[in-house]
Amino acid sequence: MMDAAPATSAGWGTVTGKPLSLGGSQGRAAATSLGVASVALLALERSGIDPREATAAVHGFGKVGRGAALELARAGVRVVAVADVRGGVRAGDGLDLAALAAHVDGTGSVVGFADADAITSADVLTEAVDLLIPAAVEGVITHENVDRVRARIIVEGANGPITSTAETALRHRGIDVVPDLLANGGGVVVSYFEWVQARQGWWWDAADVEQRLAQRMRASWQLVAQRASADGVDLRTAATALAVERVAEAVRARGSEG
Repeated sequence: MMDAAPATSAGWGTVTGKPLSLGGSQGRAAATSLGVASVALLALERSGIDPREATAAVHGFGKVGRGAALELARAGVRVVAVADVRGGVRAGDGLDLAALAAHVDGTGSVVGFADADAITSADVLTEAVDLLIPAAVEGVITHENVDRVRARIIVEGANGPITSTAETALRHRGIDVVPDLLANGGGVVVSYFEWVQARQGWWWDAADVEQRLAQRMRASWQLVAQRASADGVDLRTAATALAVERVAEAVRARGSEG
C-alpha cells in the first residue's frame, strides 16, 4: 500500500534516514531493532528453543536494545534483565517492558525501576539466559569477563561488542554468536528500501516495510546458517565468506579482476 508522498524534492535518494516529509521511509527508526529481534528468534529456532520458554537479557536499552527487547517480549520471550550506561535491572519472572519503557521516558534510565532488582550493567552480560543481546557499545565481552558469560546464544545488536579473543573462547564453549554483520543489518536494509522508494516516487506503509524487512532478514539468516552447517564453521565465518564471495563475483562480472 502506498502512503502519501512527501513534498517534492530533487534529492530524495541522496541520503537515507530522512524525515518522512523529506522522502524518508516508514519503519526506518525501528528497523535495526526489528532486524535484531527477527534474527534472534531464528537463532532460537535453530537451537530448538521455543521462544515462549526462552529467557533473554539485553545490554543496552536505547535505540536498538529497547525495540529488540519489546519485539522479543511480543514473541513470548521472557526478558529478565536489561541495562543502560547507568546500571541494570532484573526480574526473574520477566520485566514489564512497557512499564520499564515508561520509566525510562520519565527518568532517562532503567535505574530506579520499582518492579525489579537493581544490578550493575556488567551483571546483565553474565545472566544465565538462553539469549543475550549486547546492544550498546563495542568491546563489552572481553577476555576479562567471557568466562562468566552464561548465555546459550549471543546476538550482536551493537557493532563489535565481542572481542576476537572472547569470541574464540565462546566458540570453544559451544556458545553461538550471531555476528553484527548479519544481526544488526536491518537499518541498512531499510535505508536501501528508502532509496528504492525515492527512485520510484512510491512510498510504502509501515506494514509493507516491516514485512519486506522480515523477508530479507530471514533469507539472509538462512543463507548464513546453511553455509555454516555445510562448511562446519561458525556463523561469523560463514557470513564473511558469503559477503566476500558476492563482492568477488560482482568484480569478475564487471571485468575488473585486475
